[in-house]
Amino acid sequence: QVQLVESGGGLVQAGGSLRLSCAASERIFMRYNMGWFRQAPGKEREFVASINWSDFSTDYAGSVKGRFTIPRDNAKNTVYLQMNGLKPEDTAVYYCAARPGGTSGSYNYWGQGTQVTVSS
Repeated sequence: QVQLVESGGGLVQAGGSLRLSCAASERIFMRYNMGWFRQAPGKEREFVASINWSDFSTDYAGSVKGRFTIPRDNAKNTVYLQMNGLKPEDTAVYYCAARPGGTSGSYNYWGQGTQVTVSS
């Protein structure tokens, strides 16, 4: 069982930056594809970014490309979401997710979420 714990959310002004962290309990974290999703009030959860376990290739939603990055540190079992140039529309609960490498489709494991609020 993989447990994920997010941290780093908070309140920031538009144009500011935040770095979210997601610590995984499982020591085979390095073999998991990791992703970040978000859900704004009244909206469905949406994909933000992902990073592949083997080649560290990344993918981003169009709305965050060029502003967000998703580095991972396998030695610390941690994946990050570096958010720069934040906009009020980035306000949401952000969730970390994991699925075993080599699989596709839905993510198997989810964190509890961390709130990000961007003021205008």
